[in-house]
Amino acid sequence: LLEEYDQNQNPDATKVFVNGVWVGVHSNAQQLVTVVQELRRNGTLSYEMSLIRDIRDREFKIFTDAGRVMRPLFVVENDIRKPNRNHLIFTKEISNKLKQEQQETSTRQGWSQDEVEQATYGWRGLIQDGVVEYLDAEEEETAMITFSPEDLEEWREMKLGLPAAERSTEGEHRLRRLKPLPDPRIHAYTHCEIHPAMILGICASI
Repeated sequence: LLEEYDQNQNPDATKVFVNGVWVGVHSNAQQLVTVVQELRRNGTLSYEMSLIRDIRDREFKIFTDAGRVMRPLFVVENDIRKPNRNHLIFTKEISNKLKQEQQETSTRQGWSQDEVEQATYGWRGLIQDGVVEYLDAEEEETAMITFSPEDLEEWREMKLGLPAAERSTEGEHRLRRLKPLPDPRIHAYTHCEIHPAMILGICASI
């Protein structure tokens, strides 16, 4: 409780803010952030919440107010207990499921909007399963975002010590994107761009 907080007794405690209001402190900030992120990703808490942990200032800020510009990103699994660590939660099985639903659209003619949402996985399913996550500008400052799934795979192979694949430049377009080598200093990625154009914003993506 905030009334019981003594800075001299808990000098390393993390302050917790909700919409700019100091509501309490927590002695284990990493555990708190992990739990709240998990609640947001499984749909218990709103996906429109912003969670920002400032390690330097020992602050954990939660925002639920309006006016925050957010954009979707793929989530990279970082739980060391899971076999798909450092992989996208978005898998080929999920992709095939979405493609199959798209092909079955004609069979749902005459259905109400609620019936369609209940019968399909779609974008809502991606959010509720934590496959896609919305981040605002401030939370992006605390995330490590890779440019594409291919870049994530190259970084993962580099961390495993695998040799970089040889690429033939013969016949390729002279305006192709020059891809830098993976940065060995990066410890982990948290998110991945759904499409590179989404990094530019609404006006630049039209």
